[in-house]
Amino acid sequence: MAKEFGEPIELSVGEHVVRVSNPAKPYFPEVGITKLEVVQHYLACGDGIMRALRERPTTLERWPGGVVEGARISTREGFKGEAFYQKRVPRGAPSYVETAHITFPSGRTADEVAPTHLAVVAWAAQLGTVTFHPWPVRRSDVDHPDELRLDLDPGPGTDFRDAVAVAHVLHALLEELGIVGWPKTSGGRGVHVYVRIEPRWGFIDVRHAAIAIGRELERRMPGRVTTKWWKEERPHGAVFLDYNQNARDRTIASAYSIRPKAHAPVSMPVLWEELEDVTPFDFTVRTAGPRFAEVGDRMQGIDETAYDISPFLEWYAEADLGDLPYPPDYPKMPGEPARVQPSRKRS
Repeated sequence: MAKEFGEPIELSVGEHVVRVSNPAKPYFPEVGITKLEVVQHYLACGDGIMRALRERPTTLERWPGGVVEGARISTREGFKGEAFYQKRVPRGAPSYVETAHITFPSGRTADEVAPTHLAVVAWAAQLGTVTFHPWPVRRSDVDHPDELRLDLDPGPGTDFRDAVAVAHVLHALLEELGIVGWPKTSGGRGVHVYVRIEPRWGFIDVRHAAIAIGRELERRMPGRVTTKWWKEERPHGAVFLDYNQNARDRTIASAYSIRPKAHAPVSMPVLWEELEDVTPFDFTVRTAGPRFAEVGDRMQGIDETAYDISPFLEWYAEADLGDLPYPPDYPKMPGEPARVQPSRKRS
């Protein structure tokens, strides 16, 4: 009897063979994209996805039933959805799947997938991984990030074009310091900018650098940028610079990752000058591979130079404004203000 979604197929990926079961299973049924097409997307963007993931501890966002209507992802608060974040290497992983030993803010530890070969990415996609969430560290030193991540997240009253406007001001700020930033679309309404940094600082310092950059953007674009953690404090029409994406165990969808939305968008590296002409709908599972074949990896040079974040840490110290809130599941952090929603504070 024939399988409902086709017989398994085997793909040669470098030195390894990856077996894809149920290749015709609909993974994005609204646009007719199958499980096999998801795997093939990552193979088509192979050099790019490996540049983003190589030897980084990586959380797998798995949607084994596909991104179908009504499916939801499990949350830290205990909601059990059809999709989930895999933070520990799955049982039965092939021998070529290597790991990194990481420590969470709670003090618990885990061995997490750290891709070293493209076959690892294909194997993870075969397991239903739609999005890859790498840490900003390499497995050789998991406590010192080598990547500063600046997440420009449009708030109410703003859209992708507002995030682009802020990104250009950020670009100018970085250039003033001789620093190269590498932009990509988020796969949603936002823009991500990465800076390769020297792995000399811990997560707290790198997070403080992001806060300093956010505060400088607030100064340059009053009312259009905010670092306010609580949504009720953010100005309407402002883009939020999510500094907490640089906290330990907080990750951003990697370059070339598919996002779990009905039209199968992809987080795509772009040139600064391309930001004006692209939209979040331009890059999907079906368009990313052909673009990659045509223009290559727009982040190809990201590893050439690592930068010093001391200027940003000096800004942070000079401002003397204190720290900002951490995510709610973190232990109380040194110097952190009261972690309570402002409207719920008691006088």
